[in-house]
Amino acid sequence: MVVIGLTGKQPLVEIYTDGACSGNPGPGGYGAVLKYRNHIKEVSGGYRLTTNNRMELLGVIRSLEELKRPCVIQLYSDSRYIVDAINLGWVGGWMKNGWRKSGGTPVKNADLWKRLIELARPHRITWNWIKGHAENELNLRCDRLAVMASRGTNLPVDEVYEKEHFITASSISPP
Repeated sequence: MVVIGLTGKQPLVEIYTDGACSGNPGPGGYGAVLKYRNHIKEVSGGYRLTTNNRMELLGVIRSLEELKRPCVIQLYSDSRYIVDAINLGWVGGWMKNGWRKSGGTPVKNADLWKRLIELARPHRITWNWIKGHAENELNLRCDRLAVMASRGTNLPVDEVYEKEHFITASSISPP
């Protein structure tokens, strides 16, 4: 299906995303499934030490990075953190406040929120919350991708997370 919008014809893409973490923080992974017409693409990856919310955000980010042109997107996530932050306008407030919450504390994961916003700009995205582990085939697939990625060997460093939390390589023991 193609939707005609302000920028001309744009493909309609469905995106499902999920994040997983074994411990929070702990080894984590993200998974995403992109569906365009009859084509399906899966994206996943993991980090040795991170948080579930960072992986939820990276699922969205990595899926948006796969798109080659502006699209109309139906995005499905079981993360209230992401869907509510967008739909309830929290992100706009954070941006206006210099990436600080209303109480003045810094917004967690601002590095990823900034990336997500930049990647979302050319698209028309509808942000949909979907109940996790609730019989939706593509959401369940994202969960499996995220969990598998979190269990990988030689996972890379989530440099921003570890730097912000003063974690050194010597303090991490391999799983």
